[in-house]
Amino acid sequence: MSVEIEFIGAAQTVTGSRHLVRTSRATVLLDCGLYQGRRAESRRRNLDLGLDPAALDAVVLSHAHIDHSGALPLLCKQGYAGSIYATPATRDLCAVMLQDAALIQAADARYLNRAIERDHVAAEPIEPLYTSADATRAVEQFVTISYHRRQAIAPGIWLSFLDAGHVLGSAICVLDIEDAGQTKRLVFSGDLGRNGLPILRDPEIPEGANALMLEGTYGDRLHPAAGEMDDKLAAVVQRTAARGGRVIIPSFALERAQQLILSLKKLRSTGRVPKLPVYVDSPLAVNITQVFRLHPECNDAELAGLLASGDSPFEFDGLRFVSTADESRAIGGRNEPCIIIAASGMCEAGRVLHHLKASVEDPKNSVVIVGFQAQHTLGRRLVERRPWLRIFGVERRLQAEVTVLNGFSAHADRADLLRFALAVRDCGALTATALVHGEPAPLSALRGALQLEGFGDVRVPATNETWRL
Repeated sequence: MSVEIEFIGAAQTVTGSRHLVRTSRATVLLDCGLYQGRRAESRRRNLDLGLDPAALDAVVLSHAHIDHSGALPLLCKQGYAGSIYATPATRDLCAVMLQDAALIQAADARYLNRAIERDHVAAEPIEPLYTSADATRAVEQFVTISYHRRQAIAPGIWLSFLDAGHVLGSAICVLDIEDAGQTKRLVFSGDLGRNGLPILRDPEIPEGANALMLEGTYGDRLHPAAGEMDDKLAAVVQRTAARGGRVIIPSFALERAQQLILSLKKLRSTGRVPKLPVYVDSPLAVNITQVFRLHPECNDAELAGLLASGDSPFEFDGLRFVSTADESRAIGGRNEPCIIIAASGMCEAGRVLHHLKASVEDPKNSVVIVGFQAQHTLGRRLVERRPWLRIFGVERRLQAEVTVLNGFSAHADRADLLRFALAVRDCGALTATALVHGEPAPLSALRGALQLEGFGDVRVPATNETWRL
C-alpha cells in the first residue's frame, strides 16, 4: 500500500493549515489556510502554496477559520477547478468569511499604498492576494456533506465528517483509503474543540482509525474553567470602567465573538459588570451570528433551548452590531467607556487595528486577548507586552493594560487532547500519530504525554516533511 502525507503548512506552527494526502491513484488536500505572521513573510508564503493545484483530485476543508480556509480563493485562482468538500455550515460561513478576507485585503492594500505614497517610502505597492470574484469562484466549487454521511471524493478515497466541537460546522475528517488492495482509515482532527463549552456540541470520537493527525495548539497546558473566565472578564471590565477607559477585545468573528456576547449577556443580567455600551465592530461577526440560526444541527442543548424560547443569546440591551465604516469611525470619536469586540483575532488586519491604534497608548484602556496568538503577529506582541508596537507602520508605546484570557479558547487543551487520542486508540487499530497545528514546545510536550500513555509511533513533522503510512 502506498499512502503518504506531506505537511505543507501548520507543521510546528499554528497557521496556514495544508496537508497533502497522496496514493498511487489520487491526491487530496486537507485544508488550504492562509499563513499569518510578519507581513512580508506571510505574503511570500501565501503566494506560493507549495503544491500544484492542477494535480489535486479533491480538497477537504475541516472548518471555516481563515488559517484553514483562507487560501482557497488563491488555490482556485491558480488553477484548481475541482470540488471542495465541507459541512453545510462551513460552506455558509465561508461564503461570508472569504468575501470578508478579500475586502480586508483590498482595504489594507489601499491604506498601506496611501501611506507609502504619502511618506515617500521606497516600497512596492501592495496587491491583494485575491479579489471578491476569486472568493465567489471558490465558494461555487463547494460540495457539502452532512455529518455521518460517507462520500467518495477521489479514486479509492471516501470521506465522512464527525463533529469536532470547535466552531460552527467544524469537522473531524475521516478518510477511508483503498490502495493496492488494502484499506487504511486516516483521521484528521482539524481543530478540536473542548468538552462542556456553551453553544456547540462536544467532539465526537471516530472509530476504526489506523492513523491519526491530531492538532496540538495547547498540548502543554490546561485551560481554566469557563466560569473562571467569566469572573476574570468581569474583573477587567470593572477595573477599566472605574478608570473611565475602554475595553478592546480582538476576537475571531467565528465562535469567539458569539461566546463573548453570551458571556457578557450573562454578566450584565446578574449585575456583575456595569452596563457599558458593547459594540461588535465587525460586519463579518454580524453575518456569522445570523448563520448560527440556520444550523440547529450544530447547536448544543443550551443554545437550542434559548433559540427555541425566543430569548436570543446574541442580543441584549446596549449591544450594537456595527456594519459600516462610518459607524466604526464614530465609535472612535466618542470619548466614553465601552467594550469593543472587533476582528481580526490575531490583530493582523481589520477594524481592530484602528481601535488599537487609538487605544494602546492610554493607560485607562484595556486590551483583552481571548485566543491563541501565532508567532510574529501583533496579537503575540500584545501577549508578550512588548513596550513598543508597530501598528500601520508607526511605533506606538504600549501603556494600556493587557489581560490574557486563554480559557475562552475553542481549542482542546492538553487533557482534552489526551482524552481524545486515548478514545480513538481504544475504539480502533491506531498504530501511528502525527501532531500538527502547534508550536514546537506544545507539540513536544504532547508527544511525550502520548508516549507515556503507550503510544508508540508519535511524530512531530516539520514543514514539507513526508509521512508514509
